[in-house]
Amino acid sequence: MSEARPLRVVHEGRIATLVLDRPRALNTLDFAMMDALVEGIGEVARSDARVLVVTGAGPHFMAGGDLRAFATALERPEAERAALFRPLLARLHAAIETLNRMPQVVIAQARGAVAGFGLSLLCACDLAIAADDAYFTAAYRHIGLSPDGGGTHALTRLVGTRKALEIFLLGERFDAAEALRLGIVNRVVPGGELDAAVAALARTLANGPALALRNTKALVRGAHGRSLSGQLDAEADSFAACTGTPDFAEGIASFIAKRPPRFR
Repeated sequence: MSEARPLRVVHEGRIATLVLDRPRALNTLDFAMMDALVEGIGEVARSDARVLVVTGAGPHFMAGGDLRAFATALERPEAERAALFRPLLARLHAAIETLNRMPQVVIAQARGAVAGFGLSLLCACDLAIAADDAYFTAAYRHIGLSPDGGGTHALTRLVGTRKALEIFLLGERFDAAEALRLGIVNRVVPGGELDAAVAALARTLANGPALALRNTKALVRGAHGRSLSGQLDAEADSFAACTGTPDFAEGIASFIAKRPPRFR
């Protein structure tokens, strides 16, 4: 009997949901989930979805890597372990780059454990909504590893160098309220309201002006790599492109008519 797929992608209209689906293992990342994550993110990036929600099945988002799976690598000589993990991480990291560059707005929906790669994955998303029972930790130091999944890139930009070093070097746990204060998540809601809160946000984004939102994500994501002049040029190009869309005409018309816009 084959093992159940560790990840599901569900499409509902303009919204795709990627569900980390190993709830009995706290949705930890094993080798099969690595492959499924790469494939699932790529599938959504190529689709006509406008929003991607990333969430975990059961009471947890993702409690980091599957240490039982990683323990199988201990059977290999020390010198061979890097040769095993390096290509796996290269492929997994390509999926993180896809999240960053894909036109869809990506929302992390988090409850329970958000640890290790789970924290990196959440930080790679564009927006993050957490239940009030969510808890966060980098955890890598506890198993003799440095971070992966772009965590040192994304978290440093979210919280600053000094705080990022504290989170990674100490590996301490912090709660949803602290994650909100630090800017790691955008909102914290009661656990029973999490699904509805994320669904409402996803609908708002999916029904928005597609090119404007897509370009806004690209502008913000690219801002760190550009000079002010380069960013101003990119903004001008995007602004001009948006003025040529029916959504721009609808936005102006609805404002003048004092009614909600109906973007296409």
